Amino acid sequence: MREVLLLCWRDTGHPQGGGSERYLEEVGAGLARRGIKVTLRTAGYPGAPREEIVDGVRISRGGGRLTVYPRALGAIVAGRLGLGPLAGLRPDAVIDTQNGIPFFSRTVAGAPVTVLVHHCHREQWPVAGRLMGRVGWWIESWLSPRVHRDSQYLTVSLPSADELTDLGVERDRIAVVRNGADAIPDGIEPGGSHTRTAHPSVCVLSRLVPHKQIEDALAAVAQLRRTTPTLHLDVIGGGWWEQNLRERADELGIGDAVTFHGHVPEDRKHELLARSWVHVMPSRKEGWGLAVIEAAQHGVPTVGYRSSKGLTDSIIDGVTGLLVGGDSDDAAADRAAAVPALASAVESLLLDAELRADLGRKARLRALEFSWEQTAAGVHAVLASSATGRHVSGLIAGAEAPTVTAPGLQDA
Repeated sequence: MREVLLLCWRDTGHPQGGGSERYLEEVGAGLARRGIKVTLRTAGYPGAPREEIVDGVRISRGGGRLTVYPRALGAIVAGRLGLGPLAGLRPDAVIDTQNGIPFFSRTVAGAPVTVLVHHCHREQWPVAGRLMGRVGWWIESWLSPRVHRDSQYLTVSLPSADELTDLGVERDRIAVVRNGADAIPDGIEPGGSHTRTAHPSVCVLSRLVPHKQIEDALAAVAQLRRTTPTLHLDVIGGGWWEQNLRERADELGIGDAVTFHGHVPEDRKHELLARSWVHVMPSRKEGWGLAVIEAAQHGVPTVGYRSSKGLTDSIIDGVTGLLVGGDSDDAAADRAAAVPALASAVESLLLDAELRADLGRKARLRALEFSWEQTAAGVHAVLASSATGRHVSGLIAGAEAPTVTAPGLQDA
């Protein structure tokens, strides 16, 4: 395999870039270290160059939130004709990232396409508006599975693989390669009893957008402050929803108990994680939850929602953290009980130092299992098989040989 094309609607430099973009770029860097020519085609944004090379990956930018898709397809076609920013493009394999909507690159790529899906967006589409939400979910749930009925699929967790099968994707075409994690930066002391704040503290590490439901963390802190008045919440991360969250904190009367740190450098992010007692991840939906592992590196257990799906893979409930909610068949009842359940779980960890330390210790050990090099090796195995016309399936960990199945055959 000599050349790979990566397609994604954003890169990590984009103001709204996040974990899914990080995954693809780390994979690209790992492939480049193997001597593979890697091109990432993505959207432009203010201040970003049209082209640059980062960690051995050539990044080509063009288009905006929606126009990135047709602009990318046009660039691929022109590139195969020796024209435009992708002139001379001859990929052996393509990763088409479906963040709700895929690029449908199999129509123009001239190479085997692997569809990367972090999670399904059924619960998130309403945020896009009624019409866009309905069209988007139709594309994701009906059109894309049919257009890609012979394509390899790649996802980041076992629950996300289950979601894909629910959409009609055969399990023998779904490979799972979990997220990696960077090592703690040099000079940053790993979390321990000596790094924790003297007062009870919780943190949220997340992009600040509606579907991350940071409001639930704010509401939980407001509830817990009645019995733990010194409790403090650190919100680590930025996003366009921040002002709404600040206003909500003030409405709840906890403005003085919450610090919004915004987007911070890696060193500062790890310093804040090392200080915290508990990490809270109230997201409506996650494919995996990279922040869970980053908190775990500092011995900080995470509390999150079982209904987010991906957290049931990144968190081992009762071992490396706690999962709450999603126990009934009544979605409305689950939602009404969500914040009280979240607050109760956080409180149990704040009040029980022994339990908190035990979960934190096991979370730290599990975090050692994940690295971006292993992730890149796993994806390389998937693409190498795809380039030869073979499908792979199941959990692929690092350099282990994948399960190879002929197209159309189900695993036993």
